[in-house]
Amino acid sequence: MSEKICSKCKGEDFGEGTDFMAIRPLNKKFSSGSIKIYTFCLNCGEVSSIRIENPSKLRKYTD
Repeated sequence: MSEKICSKCKGEDFGEGTDFMAIRPLNKKFSSGSIKIYTFCLNCGEVSSIRIENPSKLRKYTD
C-alpha cells in the first residue's frame, strides 16, 4: 500500500471507520445494503476516501 499524504494538512497518519449506516439502492428500500468505510486523516479529520464494504450486495439491483 502506498504512503498517503493528507491533501489538507499534509499529515501521514490515517485511520478507517464507519458510521454503520448502510447504503441502499434507490429502488429497493428494504435491501440490507452495505456499510460505507471512510479513510480519514488522524491529524485533521479530512476524509480521503469512502468505499462500500460489499459492493456485490448492490450490483444485483443495478443490472
